[in-house]
Amino acid sequence: MKPDAHANLKVLFALTLVHFTGDFYSAFTTPLFPAFMDKLNLSLAQVGMIAGINRFLSFIVQPIAGYLADRYQGRAIILGGLLMAVVFIPLSGVAGSYWMLVLFIALGSVGSSLFHPSVAGMIPLYAGNRKGFSMSVFNTGGTLAFAAGPFFITAVVAAWGLEAMPATMVIGLMVMVYLWVVVPSPQSEGMAALGLMGTLKRQFGTVWKSIFLIWLVMVLRAVVGQSFMTFMPVLLVSRGYSLVSGGVMITLFTLSGTVSGLMAGYLADRAGSRPIFLVAHLLMTPALLVMLWLPGPWIYAGVFVAGFFVLATMPLGVTLAQELAPGGRSMVSSLMMGLAYGLGGAMAPVVGRLADLYSIASVLWAVAFIPLVTIPLILLFPRGRTEAAAG
Repeated sequence: MKPDAHANLKVLFALTLVHFTGDFYSAFTTPLFPAFMDKLNLSLAQVGMIAGINRFLSFIVQPIAGYLADRYQGRAIILGGLLMAVVFIPLSGVAGSYWMLVLFIALGSVGSSLFHPSVAGMIPLYAGNRKGFSMSVFNTGGTLAFAAGPFFITAVVAAWGLEAMPATMVIGLMVMVYLWVVVPSPQSEGMAALGLMGTLKRQFGTVWKSIFLIWLVMVLRAVVGQSFMTFMPVLLVSRGYSLVSGGVMITLFTLSGTVSGLMAGYLADRAGSRPIFLVAHLLMTPALLVMLWLPGPWIYAGVFVAGFFVLATMPLGVTLAQELAPGGRSMVSSLMMGLAYGLGGAMAPVVGRLADLYSIASVLWAVAFIPLVTIPLILLFPRGRTEAAAG
C-alpha cells in the first residue's frame, strides 16, 4: 500500500488508541513502586531490577516484532500483544511475592512491546503528507496514557488497595472490541523471502551510520527520562509527599511531553528535526536541575517544564529514521522506540544500586547532565528533506 496524500483519520485514531490503551496499562507499574516496596519489603535495587526487566524486554522483543511486521501481514501481534498488557499488568496488584510481581510485569511488558513496532510502522501509510505531525499525534496517545495511567491507578489503589487492580481489566477489554473491528492488518514490506541479514541490508544500506547516531541519542535520552520517571516518585515520597503526589508527578511530566511532542512534530514538518533536537537537548539539563532544586509545591511546575523538554523529541527520532529508511518502517520504529527505550531503561538497576549507595537525589543530579553529551552527536545528524528544503 502506498501512502495517500490525505490522512485516514479513522485508522490513525484506531492506531493511536492501540498505543494509548497499551501504554495506559504499562503506566500502572512505576507510580506504584512505593506501594510494592511497602507490601513486599523491596529494596531500591529490587525496584530498579523490576524497572530494568520491564525496559529490557522492550529492548529484546520490539526489534523481533518489528522484523516480523515488515515481513508478514496479520493483526495477531497487535491485538494479542495489547491483550497481554491489559490482562497481566493489573494482575501485579495481587502478586504475593517479588518473583510473582516480576512475572506479571514481565508478561505485560512483552505484550506492550509486541504491538508498538507494527502500529508505529503503519502511521506513515495513513498519514498523507503530514507524517511528522501524525507521528507526534500517535506518540501523544502514549504520552497521554502515561499521564492518565499513574493518576488513575494511584487513585484506585489509594481508595481500594492493590488488590483492586485486576478490576481495571474491564476498561481495556471493552476498548479491544472496537479495535478488533477497526484496526487494519499491517502491510508487508515484501521481505518474507529475505533472511535477517538480507532484510537489514535492504532496509538500511548506506544509511546505517546515520541511523546509529539517531538511535544512540534516543538511548541516552531514554536513560534520562526513564531514570527520572522511575525514581522521582520514590524521591517525592521520601521527602514527605503522598503516593498520589508521585502519580501526579508522572502525570504532569508526561502531559507536558504530550504538548511538546505535538509542537515538535508540527515544527519538524516545517524546519526539520535536527534544530528541534538541539533546542530540546540544550534546555533539558537546566530544566531537570531546577526541578530537583525546587521546594514544596513549586516542584510540580518544575516537573512540567522538565517533562516538556525530556519528552519533546520522542517522535522525531522515529520520523527522521523512517525518512532515511522507508523500506523498513516497523523495524526502524522498533529500534528508535523499543530498542532505545528498552536499553536506556535497562540502566534502571544500575541507577537504583547507585541510589542505594549515594542517595536518589545525588544520582538524579548526575543523570541530568547526560543530555549535554548528545549535542555533538545531534550536530552530526543528516539533514532531512524538510530541513534541506528550508535551508
